[in-house]
Amino acid sequence: MLNFKFDLRKLAIASMASLTLCINAFATQRNFEVTTMGTWIIEKDGSTMLDPQTSGLSFVNGDLYSISDASAHDSQIQRLHKLSHKDGRILEKLGPIRLAENMKESCFAAYLSERPDFEALVNIPNTDNAWMLVTEDARRGPQLSAQCQQRFKDTGSTDHPTLIVRLELTGGELVLTGVRAIQFDPNDEVGKFDNDGIEGLTITKDKRVLLGLEKDAKSHPRVFEFIFSDETFAVMDAFLPVTDSELLFPPIVEGMHPINGMDVYYPNDQSSGYLIAAARNADQLWILDLAKKKAATVVDVNFFAPSVMTDTSVDENNERCAPVHQMTQTALEGLAVHNDLIYLVNDPWKQRYEENVKCPSDAKRYQDMSPLFFTLSINPRWFK
Repeated sequence: MLNFKFDLRKLAIASMASLTLCINAFATQRNFEVTTMGTWIIEKDGSTMLDPQTSGLSFVNGDLYSISDASAHDSQIQRLHKLSHKDGRILEKLGPIRLAENMKESCFAAYLSERPDFEALVNIPNTDNAWMLVTEDARRGPQLSAQCQQRFKDTGSTDHPTLIVRLELTGGELVLTGVRAIQFDPNDEVGKFDNDGIEGLTITKDKRVLLGLEKDAKSHPRVFEFIFSDETFAVMDAFLPVTDSELLFPPIVEGMHPINGMDVYYPNDQSSGYLIAAARNADQLWILDLAKKKAATVVDVNFFAPSVMTDTSVDENNERCAPVHQMTQTALEGLAVHNDLIYLVNDPWKQRYEENVKCPSDAKRYQDMSPLFFTLSINPRWFK
């Protein structure tokens, strides 16, 4: 594991006027500011991960799990990554995923067998080796048969429905054992955005599955939900209706805040809980009250990454490169909460990731679309 030592306190003081609190006096919502230093996610051979397009994050029994989406490098497709919660290093790469026998007759078998666009995952309650995953963009995958298109034409959204699937780790193999197609109410005006659909997935104590939509027909993020039960995957080729959670969002700047990775946090046993969601393009966390009584809290996050230091590491001004650099483009897509810590991973945005290169010696990691791992301590003041 690469080891980078630095004084974050001095770095933060030098780079910004305040590390933590920034109250917006004229808004109902409250704003905070934090800084976090990432570590490169490292494979067992010591290399950084090659373009895994890390989507979603789930904490299970002391470890973290992430899934790759359809735009990842071929070697990462249909893979589940087990990460250390201490430093984000790869403990195990599971997969490839295969279909259970009963799934091979599904309308979605061809799509799920090739390059499904998995975008988030959450551990199924009271099970150690089973997850729910959600898919997004299927426009470039195998298309449905005419019969299946007719059966699933009323999605309330895109032509190919968003899918919730059940994934199990059985005898060392990853097996898809169930699938449901999500159905939105047409009155919810979700819109038909193949690549701006469901990106976030988590579940509450009372088994409400929350689905984070990047944007609707008005370019606003939304959260939808359904109740999970033992019957959720008892049927296969049938719609699973979802309803709008009607959470209180912060004021929206058009097109700037697609919602992504998210998890639920309970400050105490009496709390109804809060949804902590990543606003991907704004480097923000949104704290949304599940009781729908308090206005949203916005946490601006400053992300730093360790630089690759060599004897010849100089920047464009021929000055010695700094051991760390502030990222200008992070693209958070994985968020998991455990106890009072938030774990974050990013999904490198291929069109913009190289904007982070401040020193030539850093270029290869950004060109390889290597992700980083971050942690944040939860501030009780976010929930007051």
